[in-house]
Amino acid sequence: MADQDRDYEDYDLRHSEQIGDKDQYGTADFTEETSAELAAPISYDRRISRTDERERESVTAGKGVGIAALALSILSLFVLPILFGATGIVLGFIARRRGATALGSWAIGIGVVSIIVGMFILPFF
Repeated sequence: MADQDRDYEDYDLRHSEQIGDKDQYGTADFTEETSAELAAPISYDRRISRTDERERESVTAGKGVGIAALALSILSLFVLPILFGATGIVLGFIARRRGATALGSWAIGIGVVSIIVGMFILPFF
């Protein structure tokens, strides 16, 4: 029952006085707590949280491999283009498979360019 529908008054038995201050209209403050009515119930699904954690782990693992592949591909432009370029390409495919598609694609592209330049253009210099 709501406070405004009460036809009795609450008294503090220790001090024999009415609970709640009366306002200018002669009504006392409400004493009910309504926080449970305002908040939505929390539902927690363990399966969803586990899949979120797995997705985060796979993205971070792919990102690390992607950065390593990109670093090797860029390094192959300057030193040992066949070896570092091929390694960058292989790691780029692994990174793309693990979810870091942009880093993996860049590593593959730069590795291919490095191998082409190393095999066909650099022997003439």
